[in-house]
Amino acid sequence: MSSGSRRASRFLQEKEDEVPQWIPGLGTDKPRPRTLGTSFFGYVPDAFVEKTPFLPSEKKATTPTPKDSETKEAEHKSEGAPNGQYLDPSSSKEFQRDMDASSDEGVVTEEVVVPQRVERRAAEPWDAQSVDSTDGSAQNRLLIKGGRVVNDDMMQDADVYIEDGIIKQVGTNLHTPGGTRVVEAKGHLVMPGGIDTHTHMQLPFMGTFAVDDFYTGTRAALAGGTTMIMDFAIPQKGESLVEAYHRWRSWADPKVCCDYALHVGVTWWCDKVGKEMEELTEEHGINSFKMFMAYKDTWQLDDHDLLESFKQCKEIGALAQVHAENGDIIKENTAKLLDMGITGPEGHELSRPEEVEAEATNRACVLANQVGCPLYVVHVMSKSAADVVSNKRRQGHIVFGEPIAASLGTDGTHYYHKCWRHAAAHVMGPPLRPDCETPKYLMDLLANGDLQTTGTDNCTFSASQKALGKDDFTKIPNGVNGVEDRMSVIWEKGVVSGKIDPCKFVAVTSTNAAKIFNIYPKKGRIAVGSDADIVVWNPHATRTISAKTHYQAVDFNIFEGMEVHGIADYVICHGRVVVEEGNVRAVSGMGKFVPTPSHSPYVYGRVQERDIANAPKKVDRAPYDGPVIQLNNQGLTQAVESSIIPTNQEFYTRGAQMNDKSPKRPSVKVHNPPGGKASGSFW
Repeated sequence: MSSGSRRASRFLQEKEDEVPQWIPGLGTDKPRPRTLGTSFFGYVPDAFVEKTPFLPSEKKATTPTPKDSETKEAEHKSEGAPNGQYLDPSSSKEFQRDMDASSDEGVVTEEVVVPQRVERRAAEPWDAQSVDSTDGSAQNRLLIKGGRVVNDDMMQDADVYIEDGIIKQVGTNLHTPGGTRVVEAKGHLVMPGGIDTHTHMQLPFMGTFAVDDFYTGTRAALAGGTTMIMDFAIPQKGESLVEAYHRWRSWADPKVCCDYALHVGVTWWCDKVGKEMEELTEEHGINSFKMFMAYKDTWQLDDHDLLESFKQCKEIGALAQVHAENGDIIKENTAKLLDMGITGPEGHELSRPEEVEAEATNRACVLANQVGCPLYVVHVMSKSAADVVSNKRRQGHIVFGEPIAASLGTDGTHYYHKCWRHAAAHVMGPPLRPDCETPKYLMDLLANGDLQTTGTDNCTFSASQKALGKDDFTKIPNGVNGVEDRMSVIWEKGVVSGKIDPCKFVAVTSTNAAKIFNIYPKKGRIAVGSDADIVVWNPHATRTISAKTHYQAVDFNIFEGMEVHGIADYVICHGRVVVEEGNVRAVSGMGKFVPTPSHSPYVYGRVQERDIANAPKKVDRAPYDGPVIQLNNQGLTQAVESSIIPTNQEFYTRGAQMNDKSPKRPSVKVHNPPGGKASGSFW
């Protein structure tokens, strides 16, 4: 063999040695038949038959020009990211990783990411070219390997393969293409991303705006493992519901880092409002409307308007929601307390006692049930209100209850704290309850299914905003934090305490909400075809909650100092890793609006049959053929004298009676009294 041939042989041998002969998770490269799994989580063998292989020239990454980078940085600064701290995306590890992958033409590589806890750091804006890439890079294909998949009804050791933001395979020994990024999830739980059913980002309220807008709020949500929020578009009295919807969309769409949906408030009633509710349901993807029984003179509806709203909700297949407090009683109590000189935050709780919430909850359930409308009670804050929901469900009412992170994680004793700022930071409506057993009680009802979902009512105001009410508790903006810490607080208070298991945790933080609002199984499940919104959860890691380290814009945290188990080591949103090793990489506008279709089967599945079963039944009887009195012009008739009315002011009785003037006769014991022979001692 010539020297040239020997050199060529060695070169080919060296290149052959560089090519991997096996891929972890797939075994050797020896040909083997493909088998079709028949289980629910079996892999789909033809999942990639239509995938086009990428040519080397198509895999070249494009480095953003300085002008592009400066533009992106300016965009993120305009969205209100804190401190102006932005990193050059081209210097990040992920950017270099994609560049290196693009240069290894023809070489199949598998990247393994090992979970490692680090301290939380400032959020990094992510390069849009990398995030939106569709070139088959690591950002487009993802394998979560070695974890335990947890759904609301089962747990299974399985891998999860994601492509184009959709879950493509769930199982073991998955066939995945080259260039797939791998997240090593051994020892972790792989769960559906959380759904926060109740937030108020940048809400205009009591003369100011909530400090967490749709950028900071949704970024904080991702940090805690929540991949979708449900916010509220609330019109003022007399304002168009459709216009309010469009205004909230204009605020949210450019800023959201995760997906979101909207509820719409009904703050006044007329026929036009009913038509707009129908329009929102049919054309804009809204299937829930919130009515207020409090905030008198601003948003509160009376019973008549509540009934009309409930009837319209049923007509269009929407879910009616209520803020359940008696606004009239609150107004009366508030005036009394201010007259007594009680102006501090404790007055807020004293003006809205527990029974005021319970009364309104009961009234809402009765009104909704009378018109056959399913009902959703937001922010259940007390034992009494929770008991109403529980009892009504047992009576056959279609009603759902939503405790929030605040009512599950803390209590109302803080209203009596000596520090005004501390006490005011906890002011929300309905208020937290001073009974320290309330959080445990509400968690018990979540565990047994009497309550179904968990939100946060996240509506944050800074200390200086709260100070608007320093001399009058009625002027303290109502609202607390929670969107970032909800998942960890519920894990700590529910799973770590032994009250619920991981499956129930998934149900109350994600799946039940997806079912109720008709976005299941697109959301709320780890399954083939579902959205790749996933949390890789470390159940053993701990952290201490603090306003000094949280991502929210507010300067106070109602869970300050609480140590919690359970941390989202990795969060995947739209198939992209957006939280990793303590870093949040969020892009304004990356999230999308999620329409919520009407007539949710989970809500309306039994309404029709229930209406049929409970329909009033007419009684067939012979018609009445007796006399009928005649009314005069005033609608009255003359009194008719009875033939047995006594005259001459004599006392009259019918039948044989004793003469009161005659002395009583002694009783006589006989052997055979009237009616039969005596058999007892009385005779």
